[in-house]
Order: sequence, then C-alpha cells, then structure tokens
Amino acid sequence: MSQEYTVPGKVVETETTEVPEPGAVTIVVPTFNESANVRQLLHQITEAVPARLPCEVLFVDDSTDDTPEVIEDAAQDCPFPVTVLHREEPVGGLGGAVVEGLKAATSDWIVVMDGDCQHPPSLVPDLVATGERANAGLVVASRYIKGGSRAGLAGSYRVFVSRGATWLTKALFPRRLHGISDPMSGFFAIRRSAVTAEVLQPLGYKILLELAVRSRPRRVTEVPFVFQDRFAGESKSTAQEGFRFLRHLAGLRTASPVARMVGFGLIGLTGFLPNLVGLWALTAAGMHYVPAEILANQLGVAWNFLLIEHLLFRERRRHRRWWDRAGRFALLANADLVLRIPLIALFVHQFHLGVLSATALALVTTFVLRFAGTEALVYLPRRGRDKPVRGSTATAQQGEPFDSSPS
Repeated sequence: MSQEYTVPGKVVETETTEVPEPGAVTIVVPTFNESANVRQLLHQITEAVPARLPCEVLFVDDSTDDTPEVIEDAAQDCPFPVTVLHREEPVGGLGGAVVEGLKAATSDWIVVMDGDCQHPPSLVPDLVATGERANAGLVVASRYIKGGSRAGLAGSYRVFVSRGATWLTKALFPRRLHGISDPMSGFFAIRRSAVTAEVLQPLGYKILLELAVRSRPRRVTEVPFVFQDRFAGESKSTAQEGFRFLRHLAGLRTASPVARMVGFGLIGLTGFLPNLVGLWALTAAGMHYVPAEILANQLGVAWNFLLIEHLLFRERRRHRRWWDRAGRFALLANADLVLRIPLIALFVHQFHLGVLSATALALVTTFVLRFAGTEALVYLPRRGRDKPVRGSTATAQQGEPFDSSPS
C-alpha cells in the first residue's frame, strides 16, 4: 500500500513508510470525503497545538473524493509534519482506519479526533497534560461531565440516538466502562504503550468502545469538551452504521465462551417464531402436520444460522465457505431432533426420571452438544488452515473486518 508523507513545502510519495521526527503527540484523523473540512481543521490545529505541544498529524483516508490532494495542498502552510495514509480498501470502516493510525503513530501520546471540526483541537494539549498528571493510559473527552456539552449534535433524533447508545453500552459493559461517561466519544488521547492493536477487531465508528472493552488501559480519566457544529458537509452517520454498531456490540458482549453460549441459546429461542409461522402456513395450506413440521423446522434453522453468523461468529466466518457452514449447521440442528427422543427414553428407562424431567434434561443436553458442535465443527479453523478460503463471505468489504483473530 502506498503512503504519502507530506511536510511543509514538500510532498514525497513512497512505497515504504517514512517516519517523521517524533513529536510529543501524534494526532490521528480518520477521513472519508472530508475535503471541505480538512483545510479548516489543519488551520485550527496550527492555531491551537504547536505553540503548546510539538505535534504531527496523521490522516488515515478512505475517501473517494479529492480529500488527499486537499490535505497535501493545505499541509504546505503547516509548521508540523502531516502524513496522508490512503487506504484502497477501507477494512473495518472508521474504526479500522484509527487502528491503522495507532500502528503508524510515532509519538508517546496519540490523540484521535474526527475530521469534520466537531472536536476542538484546542483541547489536544489538555488531553495530553491531563494524562501525564494523572499517569493515565487513556483520557476521554466527554460531553457528559460538568463543563461538557453535546451542543453540536444536530436535532433531537441524533441526541436521542446518542444517549440511547451510551446507556446501552454502559449497561452491557458496566465494569469495563466504569469511569467513562461518554463511551461513544470519538475524541480521546491514549498512550502508545497502552495500545495492543493486534487484539482489536474494529467494526464501524465506535473505536473508543473497542479499545475500552478489549484492551482498556488500567488508568482512565476524562476532560469535558463541547461538541462543535460540523464545519461543512453532512454527517456520515446512517441507519446502516447503526446496525453495524449493534453487531459490534453483540460481538464484544459475546467474546467469552459463556456469553457466547447464552447468546446461542437466546437466538435459538427466537427461532421458534419462524418455525411456528411456517407450521401454521403449511398446515393451513393443507399439508399433513408431520412433513409440515419438518419443513417449518428448516425456517427456524435458517433464521438461527443467519443470526449466529452475524452476531456470534462474525470473525470466524473466513475459515469455511458459506455453503459449507450452512450445511454443517443444518445437519447439527436437525440431528438435535433425532437425538432428543432416544435421550428421553434413556433417561426414563435407565435413570428412572419422570417424563418432564427427562425431557428438560434432554433439551439441555442437546443444546450444549449443539453449541459445542457448532463452534467446533462449523466455525473453528480446519487443522493446518489459517487463511481465508477462496470465495469466503468474510472477504474484506467497506466497514467489514477481514482478518480478526478468534475471540
């Protein structure tokens, strides 16, 4: 991947990474079609940061417009190094861009901020100074502590979504997010030594949540900030990003085997709905209830497969082709029905359990076996194969991680 390293008055294009002189802080700015904003952003950084703190700026750009060229031109007037790392394939979305920036940063402190001028650069020195004073590894710029404000959020709908997302994430991760009032913030400072980029599996916009849950530094502190109005252009927040955020939440929450088993069971319960709807439709059409039940059960199996693919085992789909995964999952799900009756008979006749107790125990037993079988036979890599198979559905796409390690 080519990288352009820009210095005041000079642009050098190279196929290898050139490392600028280390500054006290590397400002990482992920951009996607922000050509109308980056000149103003660099002007604000020039006015607020270098006089108080040596800095370098690293843009990780996924744009399809002329944003890289605008950055190169604006960099001529900057008294600090400006680097543009343009990605041909925006793997992981904005979060993936930030991870690339964290890997490429050269300073002890890294500040992550948006490219639309809603995060005030004047706060960058305060973030670093606060981290140094508190000996913290992560300093979050928060809209929700005294002195902070979400004034720049456009409209009551975005305010509602932001507050709802904050409440949901804090409810799901009360221990990991303790002391972080604004886990949805995209403005924060982190020590380079506190980042373990290899464990991160970004998906979409909320990289702070990813950092806090997967590799949270031991000491975290916050400073208030006022969320500004966007300088130009429109927000990149869409309904698609909202769904991606929910998928990200589910993946983070089910990272442990126990949580994944609970999620597997809850998804299995939801499968009864399409099963019952299919059974009703088929019997209403005149089909005998036995073949109708067999066919309706496949609707539940398909429903469950789609949900666990996207919510529980998203990062493991690369190990097998989709039809291989679907076939194995269907075999396991239908084997559950075949195995349950002999188990009930075994528990009743050999262990002298009542029918209800035997049925409940058989349900639990087949559930555990199906979960273990699904994880081992469908989603774990085949021995000796750790690369994606040709034609895998996990091929890198915009906003989708490609090579994430298993949870």
